[in-house]
Amino acid sequence: MNIFNRVSLSEKLMFINNLQLMVSTGVSLPRAFSILSEQTKNRKFKKVLKEISEKIVKGKDLSESLSDYPNIFSEIVCSMVSVGEEAGTLEKVLNILAKQLEKEHDLRSKLKNAMIYPVILISFMIIIGIVMMIMVVPKFSELFSSLGITLPIATRILIFIGNGLAKYWYLLPIILLVLFFLIRIILKTPAGKSLWDGWSLRIPVIGKIIIKTNTTYTSRTLGSLIASGVPIVRSLEVVSKTLGNVHYKRAIADTEEKIKKGSTLSEALMEYENLYPSVIPQIIRIGEETGKTSNVLEKIAEFFEKEVDNITKNLSAVLEPFLILLVGLCVGFFALSIIQPLYGMLNTI
Repeated sequence: MNIFNRVSLSEKLMFINNLQLMVSTGVSLPRAFSILSEQTKNRKFKKVLKEISEKIVKGKDLSESLSDYPNIFSEIVCSMVSVGEEAGTLEKVLNILAKQLEKEHDLRSKLKNAMIYPVILISFMIIIGIVMMIMVVPKFSELFSSLGITLPIATRILIFIGNGLAKYWYLLPIILLVLFFLIRIILKTPAGKSLWDGWSLRIPVIGKIIIKTNTTYTSRTLGSLIASGVPIVRSLEVVSKTLGNVHYKRAIADTEEKIKKGSTLSEALMEYENLYPSVIPQIIRIGEETGKTSNVLEKIAEFFEKEVDNITKNLSAVLEPFLILLVGLCVGFFALSIIQPLYGMLNTI
């Protein structure tokens, strides 16, 4: 059973692929949705597909039916399907959409897999640190107290935290949950979201991945929409809603407004070299001059997808020195805080 009964990206991808196959073989849309609803194991998705089948039978367009479920079918899906229906190229559009979702799924999988090792290592470090604070530090606190020696500030801080955790350990999960939800609330505010998204772009290594990933998403999504026949202004509007980073959303929204005023895509993107590498507008200009903008955007997406792939493959090796340094600093602080007062005591003997 799907967790929380959500519809995953892999399920959507399988749905689009199967729908494209059925449309290409001449299966009617109501029949196709009926068959697909029987195949899926996700209860929520099964119910939605049955409802869409009923709506199409009653005369509603496919794109309109899909748009009734924005939490499952994104705006890019609805826009591309709408163009396919109007132009009579639904099979072609579904094929483009399937490739788009497949590339998106692959990219997300690579990013998730690359982050497993660092997350596990940091999690273990935090758990071990908490256990030592609760189990070890209070014992040293008793020792130092019995000896009556003056403790340095670092040791006093360590003992204060350790004694607090040892005494009120049961409050730790509550505090962590409160912090988690507080951070989520802050990140949902415009100011908090903008601050976090801007700061994340400046993190070494991670910032590069974010820039290259958003460049890939922008290029591929925009290229797919244009190739499907969606007007560029509408395409940019859709793209701005699919990007997660607020600074990229604003950049694409501003680009849309500039194009409405007569600017070209390449000219508009030149002002955002901090978000999109300077080579992007130059390559897009060639596509505009040759009338192959969608093809050029696809090539850009493929190039940066390979760049992300190369970074994620070596991410563990790149982050390992930073993680080792972090572990070393934590261990060093702990050891110094414990050893320093003992060493001072020995010198007085």
